[in-house]
Amino acid sequence: MPTDLILKNASVITMDAAKPRAELVAVFDDSIFYVGDNAELERLTGRSTKVIDCAGRTVVPGFNDAHLHLFSFVRKLLSIDLSPAWVRSVEDIKEAVRKKAQATPPGGWISGTDYNEFYLEGGRVPTRRDLDEVAPNHAVVLSHRSLHECVLNSAALELAGINADTPEPPGARIERDLDTGEPNGILINMLDYIRGKVMPPVSDAEMAEGVGLADEYSLSHGITSFQEATISNDLARWEKICALKLNYDLHSRITMMAGAPYWQEFKEKGLKTGYGDNLIQLGAAKIMPELQPEQSEMERLALECHKAGFQLAFHAVDEETVAAVITALEYVNKHSAVTGRRHRIEHCGECPPALMERIKKLGAVIVTQPPFIYYSGERYLATVPKSQLPWLYRIKSPLEAGIVVAGSSDTPVVPADPMLGIYAAVTRQAENGQVILPEEGITAEQALALYTVNAAYTSFEEKTKGTIAPGKLADMVVLSGDPTHVSPEKIKDIKVEMTIISGEVVWED
Repeated sequence: MPTDLILKNASVITMDAAKPRAELVAVFDDSIFYVGDNAELERLTGRSTKVIDCAGRTVVPGFNDAHLHLFSFVRKLLSIDLSPAWVRSVEDIKEAVRKKAQATPPGGWISGTDYNEFYLEGGRVPTRRDLDEVAPNHAVVLSHRSLHECVLNSAALELAGINADTPEPPGARIERDLDTGEPNGILINMLDYIRGKVMPPVSDAEMAEGVGLADEYSLSHGITSFQEATISNDLARWEKICALKLNYDLHSRITMMAGAPYWQEFKEKGLKTGYGDNLIQLGAAKIMPELQPEQSEMERLALECHKAGFQLAFHAVDEETVAAVITALEYVNKHSAVTGRRHRIEHCGECPPALMERIKKLGAVIVTQPPFIYYSGERYLATVPKSQLPWLYRIKSPLEAGIVVAGSSDTPVVPADPMLGIYAAVTRQAENGQVILPEEGITAEQALALYTVNAAYTSFEEKTKGTIAPGKLADMVVLSGDPTHVSPEKIKDIKVEMTIISGEVVWED
């Protein structure tokens, strides 16, 4: 039977246990038709078949980033880059904001992203007064790398209605001057509010530019699927992402979580986890324990979402929060069985053995961020208590315990580069060369699984993607090298050379 696309002379890592390796993949329509040997080339080739000679290059399933924030990524791409690669002090930040203010009409907004006090001189972050000095005629909002902290200047604080009399919001904090009680500009867990309710929405022109940049970035890093994990995802956000997908502004397949505060909006429209198709579907209900500080309140919300047909995705980093969300899942299980529901713990940053055993019993899955080890490892070693370090972003232990673990970037927190995540999962090495819990390092094959078949499992899509096998969607990536055959330290140097979605070459170096 003639096929539409053939990759020949390839070193194919299928991630399919039934046929782990191959040298030829044939595609018909949007799906994989044949996986096997070059000897079948003539039989599968017709007049219209496109044949790509991989010349020994490695082919893997398309990468799936199981947890990122698309619209925050778009804002990052449109904002001042304040990451450690570009700024090393508050004065550097002030200079960057000053230059942006000079190029921005008075009264406009200025946005900066990715500052990180650990890498700033003296560990000091800018305050409203620092920003007032360089941009007195603009509203300025700078976001921390974690997205859990931001800094506003006086103009932005005034527009947000935040002053000395403003009470502390639930689950958030307004930092204040010790002498006057006036806000110093630093806000904790309020960035979503500032971006969603205070800052003007990104214009259509800006959105088009930012989405285009995000799409190009994703494809150039082999990301054929991603899972949008933002707590503010409401019905309007779902409709916006659907429109972007239908207009072909985004090539990657999308699973969008529903923010738990809006779960009833989706229920009223008859939408729940799994609604959609293989281009875009509705995922889990995202629960932030910070927004439900009372355990009983979080348990009630989790049970309601579970009964409404939603998979649950809990944001949990530190040990105390991980324990709280496990307790909430156990509460749900007492009232309605969780077996097979694949409820998720996002991050699971600190997970000692006792908690891991409880996760296993619940059949829950972990969505972790291996690149955190690379980009933040130096900070972890300097700031995380020694008693907690043995439990930090573990991967090998949960896998050995039989827990499904998926990989992600949490971008824009760190860059969405699956190859770097694979490198970090294998080597456990930070950017400065320090190694964090080397005993939690995994093989390159296991690391590939984090971003392919395991990521597909977390969104109930392992039957349609995540492996290169007949009948699966034809989403594949051609790499410059084989991560399973090079020394671990060279994995991060492997580049994506071609990205294929539905049998179409959508990006090529």
